[in-house]
Amino acid sequence: MSDLGLQDTLPASDLWAERVADLAHAALIDELETWPKPGLVSPVDSGSHHDMDAGTLRRSAAAIRPYFTALVAAGRRNAGMGELRAIGLRAEAAMLAATGGVNAHRGAIFSLGLICAGAGVAGPVPASAEARAEAVARLWGGAIAGAPASTDSHGGRAARRYGVGGASAEAAAGFPTIRAVGLPALRLGRVQAPEDPEAARVQCFFALLAVLDDTNLLHRGGADGLTRAREAAMAFREAGGIAAPDWRDRAVAIHRSFVVARLSPGGCADLLATTLFLDALSREV
Repeated sequence: MSDLGLQDTLPASDLWAERVADLAHAALIDELETWPKPGLVSPVDSGSHHDMDAGTLRRSAAAIRPYFTALVAAGRRNAGMGELRAIGLRAEAAMLAATGGVNAHRGAIFSLGLICAGAGVAGPVPASAEARAEAVARLWGGAIAGAPASTDSHGGRAARRYGVGGASAEAAAGFPTIRAVGLPALRLGRVQAPEDPEAARVQCFFALLAVLDDTNLLHRGGADGLTRAREAAMAFREAGGIAAPDWRDRAVAIHRSFVVARLSPGGCADLLATTLFLDALSREV
């Protein structure tokens, strides 16, 4: 047993598991470093958050990275949802220890962790981003959909109150928002700004923000807050998105308005990281 207390951690010689974990960690860092990202933490500022900054998120990402390796190992063994959930809970404990009790990446542990497990099932074979997303639904969709709703998270409570699916429904269905919106927007952004990968990530983020029932926005701002955020994202896109000459100024203005209103689209941040991870995996093998 390793110092993580995980019997299911793969040996260092398993390059695939380590590579998948590296890509998951890199996706979290790329999400963090994307700016402007309205209401969210970046190296520029802490957005609408008073309990975390970029350093908090970096410590969290480093703490949970080994558990992504463990999830690849579990997937390779065709582990059931109970075992995957147990690894995820240990990842959450490591996150909380690294951040002093701040929930920095609970949603990302869930979404990226499932994709890691799916990569373990498939092994190092070529697969599109869409296929890897759909594999989560095929392998564990029923178990995810049948699990009791969370009662100890803001997002879970908001999902029940407002009758939206949240992160669990998205994963159970094979991440349809990422397949239909996130990945196409990321690819379009790369065409529009081939020399600016951050701009492509901003394009992806605003596309997700325009359509997602983000439970963090519902928690902080209610239905009105969600509507306001979506309308801002749609206006940004209708003005040309990152193809507009003043796109960064527009995005910064939206960011500042979110901070004033204390809006934080954490669900969109998780889906941005998940989109980046799926895209990176699709280009790896």
